[in-house]
Amino acid sequence: MTEVRAISGETPVEDHGYRPAPPGLRANMIFSADGAAAFGGRAGPLSCPADYQLLLALRAYADVVLVGAGTARAESYGPVALRPDHRDQRRELGLGVQPPPLAVVSRSGRLPESIFAGPVPPILITSAQGAQECSEKRCQIVVSGDDAVDVAGAVHQLRSDGMERVLCEGGPTLLDELVTADLVDELCVTLAPRLAGSQPVGSGTPADIAAPAPMRLGRVLVDPDGYLFLTYRRA
Repeated sequence: MTEVRAISGETPVEDHGYRPAPPGLRANMIFSADGAAAFGGRAGPLSCPADYQLLLALRAYADVVLVGAGTARAESYGPVALRPDHRDQRRELGLGVQPPPLAVVSRSGRLPESIFAGPVPPILITSAQGAQECSEKRCQIVVSGDDAVDVAGAVHQLRSDGMERVLCEGGPTLLDELVTADLVDELCVTLAPRLAGSQPVGSGTPADIAAPAPMRLGRVLVDPDGYLFLTYRRA
């Protein structure tokens, strides 16, 4: 039986077994109690301080942070930033003190200007067609797929380039593609005590898988505000 552990503000949520990141792909998502992945097109309204601190920590344990362009625009993404304690943890984990790069999946090859403000250049993941139309010189470009982005191929390229620990922050369409490609090794879920109603997000198509993939519940944490922090790993 999985232990359900109460946490308090005295111990950060990330200190409950989230580091080091497992090799492979870890996804981090938040959902309302009635299953919405966003409110008004953004995940932010569902979040809480503990969830935000966990997001920052999970980034610190990754080699690269993967996100869809729509989510990057909706959430006004900037470059990954590290707190001093996260730099120390990265050093201890052998990851260096520089923040991990942000890898943005964009079919059009267009990136939001906000992600170029940091010291680590972002990575653009796009199709061959998107790369032809892209004139951006401030980022590394990973080409995967012809007309549409081959997300599975892109993840394999990142890992072959030494970015073994991939953290995906969504959105739902990108997560669907990764699940369909059987690439999700660990899923960190924050369940918010909120009712959000119908909130259509993304433009995914039905997953081309024969049956739901089984996962094993790793941990359950609950904070004083009623947020649940769940971790599922491949069975």
